[in-house]
Amino acid sequence: MLALPLPGEIMMSYAGMLVFEKKLSWLLSILTASAGVTAGITLSYWIGYWLGKPFIAKYGHRFHMGAEQMERLTVWFEKYGDKLLFIAYFIPGIRHITGYFCGVTRMPFRRYAIYAYSGAVFWVSLFISLGKVLGPKWETYHSTVNRYLIIFAIASGLLFLLYNLMKKYKYRIIAFLLDLVSGGVRQVQSLGKAKYAILASFAVFLLLLSVMFGMIQDFVAKEFGQFDEVIYYLVLMIIGSRWHDRMEDFLQIGSIYLHASVIALTFVVIRFKGNNKLLELLFLCWTTAGGVVLNEGLRMVFHRTGPVSSEYGFPIMNTFPSEDTFTAVTVMGFCVFLILRHYSQAIIHLFMIAAAFLLCLLLGISLIYFHLQYPSDVAAGYVFGGVWVSLNVFMLEVRRKLQRSRVSIA
Repeated sequence: MLALPLPGEIMMSYAGMLVFEKKLSWLLSILTASAGVTAGITLSYWIGYWLGKPFIAKYGHRFHMGAEQMERLTVWFEKYGDKLLFIAYFIPGIRHITGYFCGVTRMPFRRYAIYAYSGAVFWVSLFISLGKVLGPKWETYHSTVNRYLIIFAIASGLLFLLYNLMKKYKYRIIAFLLDLVSGGVRQVQSLGKAKYAILASFAVFLLLLSVMFGMIQDFVAKEFGQFDEVIYYLVLMIIGSRWHDRMEDFLQIGSIYLHASVIALTFVVIRFKGNNKLLELLFLCWTTAGGVVLNEGLRMVFHRTGPVSSEYGFPIMNTFPSEDTFTAVTVMGFCVFLILRHYSQAIIHLFMIAAAFLLCLLLGISLIYFHLQYPSDVAAGYVFGGVWVSLNVFMLEVRRKLQRSRVSIA
């Protein structure tokens, strides 16, 4: 963590493999590695703190860091630097310099320690645990796992940046979107809580749309092979045979009976609490029915044959994207949004979002566990379904706003 040329992830994953072989203790390995990392990032912070801006002023020109650049970096770190600390561990090269910059820019040490230490423990625990789970497959899968973790870290950083941009320029963005859709609605200040739904749904739609195109590109290039192998192996190793009966129960999350119950509950909430009942019911029907048609068309276009399941002995046709996870995300996501829009209690929001997320996740894990679908099929179902839901949430809120604007004008 002092910018020394040591491969941190490989060292920790190898320690995890030694844990798998019963040569090291899992808990003591995490505690020891965490102590080493926190010692390194603490020392790098104080080195940067002691060197300070005079060092940058004297030698900064050698690495293109002048007084003006340093001032901008200081302002940026004061606003966003602490959040970067947590995800920077997963980006090689970045994690080695953040401590120095936080010290140079005089970030308060307590604030630095909260994010840097928690990120260190998470980073260490993750890679040692992966090494423990992967065991003898560690050398085969390490590069693939590390690649996707780096992608996840970069995506998290971009999402965080997008969130802050949306937060900073929300009124300009809302005005632009409404002008684009309606051709002249500019009453931004009267949007109320609709602005958050419009902004959030549009941001999620753009993010998932880019991920969707990336997945399609990987599918066409047939680059999902190692990803599917790694995830399938991890699911089997982590869950094991003791959860077999539970996994069968989780498969029922994708049943039509559960989806019909969720839709019926949403109908009841709209009937008794909705202010614009007809519009919400129309969008509910359109999103759920249209999602079924869209998913069917997508699976026929990609026409992928699923794996041969050891449980059932035959493959399922047209599994990309997963019909089960696509439908679950569509139904759970849109229905939860409609229900929560009529309740302001934070505890209800937290409970329903967590429940919907957990149900969709357990369904996907069970599909992978029984080898009914490839992990990439399941992931594509989540992403494609998320694109469809976020698009319809955005259209619903814009349509709702346009109707209100016409009523106020009249």
